[in-house]
Amino acid sequence: MDIFEKMHSGKIYDPGDADVLDKQMGYQELLYDYNMTRPGEGMKRQTLLKKMFADIGENCYIEPPLHANMGAHHVHFGENIYANYNLTLVDDTHIYVGDYTMFGPNVTLATAVHPILPELRQRGLQYNMPIHIGSNCWIGAGVIILPGITIGDNVVIGAGSVVTKDLPSNVVAVGNPCRVLREVNEHDKEYYFKDHRIDYEDL
Repeated sequence: MDIFEKMHSGKIYDPGDADVLDKQMGYQELLYDYNMTRPGEGMKRQTLLKKMFADIGENCYIEPPLHANMGAHHVHFGENIYANYNLTLVDDTHIYVGDYTMFGPNVTLATAVHPILPELRQRGLQYNMPIHIGSNCWIGAGVIILPGITIGDNVVIGAGSVVTKDLPSNVVAVGNPCRVLREVNEHDKEYYFKDHRIDYEDL
């Protein structure tokens, strides 16, 4: 098994391997170009995103700066995804995000893990576990999603939450560690915030 196969298999490997660093440098150059674009250079941004990401659908908008360990090379975005400022993708292995998902500012998706054993950490070794996020999710500001997590569809995660376990579809989840607060329910069809009713005729 070569070093790149180890990256995507959950095996312990050396992220400082010369071949890995060489690939990473090229990915980081594209990421730098993206973050240096001007606000009016929308077409240039879209062109760069298609070069950077493993997959990215139509109508995705990512506010610079974007941070990505492998320049988003291992990130798979569906369509109509929005990410606010400072999205951090520790994409040493694959990250999958479904259509219509939104990220608040300062969200971190981390696939990389360092071993607990000090002797292995001292050698700079790590292993990676993929992240899966479903469609139509809203990931609030400052959320951290840890390696190996799977999140279902239509999930809302409250600001500042640390997601340490999988979350099912159609729930609101909050906290550190993040836990399910409630299901998305009939009340949400009538109210969007406290006692503020949804005016469907005005939408």
